[in-house]
Amino acid sequence: MSARTVNHSTFVIERTYPAAPERVFAALADPARKRRWFAEGEGFGVDAFEMDFRVGGFERSRFKVKIPNTAGETPCANDSLYLDIVPNQRIVLAYTMTVGGKRISASQATFELLSAGNGTQLIFTEQAAFFEGGDGPQMREAGWRQLFDQMAREVGR
Repeated sequence: MSARTVNHSTFVIERTYPAAPERVFAALADPARKRRWFAEGEGFGVDAFEMDFRVGGFERSRFKVKIPNTAGETPCANDSLYLDIVPNQRIVLAYTMTVGGKRISASQATFELLSAGNGTQLIFTEQAAFFEGGDGPQMREAGWRQLFDQMAREVGR
């Protein structure tokens, strides 16, 4: 019997932002705002960021990152397809990640935005297939948690 080459995982992250759903949605939907929290940051060199925010539209990020125990920077890519958008309520997308020219995962991600008093509760669910040599569910969840911290700064701008 051969070893499995795909690790399936689902995880959920919940965050509350002290801003209306419209403001949180804008951080996800506006290309300039999304680039700031999603693609830019310490340790990342952005080569390209394109976003066509509509059902059937796409998002493409190309960047370089320093990976521990490797020489130089490693090229990475994130390619998304928007599957469903309900303004100020929900975004569903499918995306793949590539590191060093090798596809490491394919995922479906759902962002749900719910009014929570004077703020917004974000419920993020990712259903992923991680391929051999990929980052795996623990690292991916940690990465999203860091991104949502960065998104909090963008929502507060």
